[in-house]
Amino acid sequence: MQSASLSSSPNDEPVIRLQHLKRRYQMGGDFIDALGDVDLAVERGDYLAIMGPSGSGKSTLMYIIGCLDTASRGDYWLNGLPVSAMNERELARVRNDEIGFVFQTFNLLPRMTALANVEVPLVYAGMKRKERDERARHALNIVGLSDRILHRPSEMSGGQRQRVAIARALVTNPSILLADEPTGNLDSVTGVEIMELFDRLHSSGNTLIVVTHERHVADRARRIVRLSDGNIVSDESKGADS
Repeated sequence: MQSASLSSSPNDEPVIRLQHLKRRYQMGGDFIDALGDVDLAVERGDYLAIMGPSGSGKSTLMYIIGCLDTASRGDYWLNGLPVSAMNERELARVRNDEIGFVFQTFNLLPRMTALANVEVPLVYAGMKRKERDERARHALNIVGLSDRILHRPSEMSGGQRQRVAIARALVTNPSILLADEPTGNLDSVTGVEIMELFDRLHSSGNTLIVVTHERHVADRARRIVRLSDGNIVSDESKGADS
């Protein structure tokens, strides 16, 4: 499944462009700068890991990229569209249609089957049932769960639940896959299997952003961005054969 881009964006435009991004929180009478002055471009087909210790700003950056939070200052462009100028309704559409989320805790609905869980973003998008069913089955097949479509989360292993979450992230054919500590709740063997799945998704053309504190997870990416005290302190790219 290839990653999608909005038809209005030029081919040479980065899928994500952040300029002078700042996020300041007020706690009582004090102000805390979670992000200082962040500039970042993510090209289509990139595989980026964001690293940093606790308090470095990596989670804040992820929330802003995922349209779960907004910057206090600066510009965020997604496929050439000004996310930083969008209202709540427009942000909700971007979250559902353009960003595929993969969380550490899976965030599956416990009473629903794998198929129904994967269909959720398509329900919000107003897609008809037949097309929802076809697309959800296809996404589950991509992650190797075509034989588990009627199983509920309680009937699956942690790795299988994470695969359902990845299928749900893929089903809208989003512009980016955004993963937050995707192996954090998995044993080491299962974690490697999930990262190998990410490798295959990247090879098929998807744009991946993984937020992690684990070096072995970040090493799977083609590019590692490190944050400290709310600022990018390094941005390293690796060769395609490294």
